[in-house]
Amino acid sequence: MSSSCIEETAIKDNEWFRIVSELLSHAGVAINGNSPADIQVKNPDFFKRILQQGSLGLGESYMDGWWDCDRLDLFFTKVLRNGLENQLPHHFKDTLRILSARLFNLQNRKRAWIVGKEHYDLGNDLFTRMLDPFMQYSCGYWKKATDLETAQQDKLRMICEKLQLKPGMTLLDIGCGWGGLAAFAAKNYGVSVYGVTISAEQQKLAQARCEGLDVTILLQDYRDLAMQFDRIVSVGMFEHVGPKNYETYFAVVNRCLKPEGIFLLHTIGSNKTDNNVDPWINKYIFPNGCLPSVKHIAQASEPYFVMEDWHNFGSDYDKTLMAWYQRFLACWPEIADNYSERFKRMFTYYLNACAGAFRARDIQLWQVVFSRGIENGLRVPR
Repeated sequence: MSSSCIEETAIKDNEWFRIVSELLSHAGVAINGNSPADIQVKNPDFFKRILQQGSLGLGESYMDGWWDCDRLDLFFTKVLRNGLENQLPHHFKDTLRILSARLFNLQNRKRAWIVGKEHYDLGNDLFTRMLDPFMQYSCGYWKKATDLETAQQDKLRMICEKLQLKPGMTLLDIGCGWGGLAAFAAKNYGVSVYGVTISAEQQKLAQARCEGLDVTILLQDYRDLAMQFDRIVSVGMFEHVGPKNYETYFAVVNRCLKPEGIFLLHTIGSNKTDNNVDPWINKYIFPNGCLPSVKHIAQASEPYFVMEDWHNFGSDYDKTLMAWYQRFLACWPEIADNYSERFKRMFTYYLNACAGAFRARDIQLWQVVFSRGIENGLRVPR
């Protein structure tokens, strides 16, 4: 046991310690144990903090250096598989946040730009190093791939094949990121791409990436879209739309898709239909985000489209996140002067917590293909 950790014997009469220790034991996690998934606690106030503040306290106390873990991904896999997050008390602020998400539109036109400024504008120095050459900040496809670059290239190819892209077609990319998919589709399938993003940093890099290609990248809210396209794709953006706007989102897609068109939605998904968002993720990573459920997507799309295919490869996100984490650690010495040590702990926590969640099958990754009813059906590749 590290001498920097608190001694269990010194706090054996601490009621907060007893409760946390019992909770973690149900998941096979020990305090100051020798397993890679065990946590090493350095501040005795840690136990009270997480019981009072829940997920937010757990994440912030890690950022503050109050505890460590050799394998955070394993820790979260164990915790989530055993449902420990449901046994923590709900902080009053979390209750207010959930209530406000139900009553108010947290992803309205004004607030929709917040996530672009606070997360995607963090810095291209980070994302160009952490991501693959296509700069795909979404799940790769690891059916055959053994490395991140191949997994992302296979994902891009699968999307284009599912959309049945042909030369001369027009493609709308809603939430185009750094332009990787737009460039790939334009180069390899001869289509004209129109991409929109709410991140100024993404737009700048995407325009440079797509220079010389038949690609237009605009800083624009999806609700302002009015042109029609042969195909529409949206990768890793629907998580920021919010339940109050799902009907509007699908109405916009319907408005912009030609009668014989195909629409592919690539999104992280929740096993449950609610407005609950992890408070730590909401505060530090993706402000105002909300994961859709199967029911959310089905109800919002029902007035407009036929669901041709629903593909779940959420377990591949575990591999993608762990690959990002290894690249993040490798590039940190190059970018450390631009960020704080607390930021490093925050991003470490984020990547590993999400990997654990996908590994535990607590959240999913879906590609859903829609049409208005293609004659003779649609053969969707895997």
